[in-house]
Amino acid sequence: MKIAVVGATGMVGSVMLELLEARNFPMNELLLVASEKSIGKTLLFKEKEYPIISMEDAIAKKPNIAIFSAGGSTSLEWAPKFSAVGTTVIDNSSAWRMDETKKLIVPEINAHLLTSEDKIIANPNCSTIQLVMALAPLHQKYKIKRVVVSTYQSVSGTGNKAVQQLENEMKGEKGEMAYPYPIHKNALPHCDVFEENGYTKEEMKLAREPQKILDDRSFSVTATAVRIPTAGGHSESVNVEFKNDFDLTEVRRLLHETPGITVQDNPDTNTYPMPIYAHGKDDVFVGRIRRDETQPNTLNMWIVSDNLRKGAATNAIQIAEYLIDKKLV
Repeated sequence: MKIAVVGATGMVGSVMLELLEARNFPMNELLLVASEKSIGKTLLFKEKEYPIISMEDAIAKKPNIAIFSAGGSTSLEWAPKFSAVGTTVIDNSSAWRMDETKKLIVPEINAHLLTSEDKIIANPNCSTIQLVMALAPLHQKYKIKRVVVSTYQSVSGTGNKAVQQLENEMKGEKGEMAYPYPIHKNALPHCDVFEENGYTKEEMKLAREPQKILDDRSFSVTATAVRIPTAGGHSESVNVEFKNDFDLTEVRRLLHETPGITVQDNPDTNTYPMPIYAHGKDDVFVGRIRRDETQPNTLNMWIVSDNLRKGAATNAIQIAEYLIDKKLV
């Protein structure tokens, strides 16, 4: 089993390497790919130095799976070239997510849709993954009508440059700016670029991707995405209106029994999800579960997850593990 990690030097790429080692991923050859300026450098994996190679060299080696985390334009150019030599690409960018010919996969929800014919597989947006993990079991039981979500997203979702901006501002130092304004002691209602409708791309991903993953266009999602000065972990305030009424005890039970979800919900002991707790973990944490008392059949909850793990690297690696386990590669 030959695996390529494309974008190995980035924030998500480095977490992928950590997880491939920690999960003892079944492979006998690892190819590390990054931008031209990194070619020839080395990265440590399982106490061995691996050289960074070019896209062309990686394609020539015909890996079984290539996990991409190198941006949309890179994926649009190179993913088809990998798939043309028989490689299955798992892509972490937004390039293929809404392409009707590509599947958008969260393994716990819809990995069963994958076949050996799927040569480019899309990994959903980080905020979408944690949202649909909690929505899926509730939608199956009560049928979602409408979702209102407000996000509180870590600077790590933007990348190394944004993390550096926050660190510089905390020290009172000047440096390169990833955002149009300071992020320290601030909150920016601006994740990704603005579209013509006044929403950002991040907000529209949250509106569109859940419908595709849950294979249901009958419900709607509206979002406001906010960047906050946390170093890791995305949080979401979620209001869900269902077609059918629910019992709160059953809601907690359904979430508790869902693989990949941890319920943290006890106001008496101040138990609720927080980014500081989710950091470095693969689960999605759900709490503050309560009725919306302003209208029927409506639930409020608070969802937190490490955006670099389940929101990106872990989900992609779980897809790869599924493909291997089911002998689809």
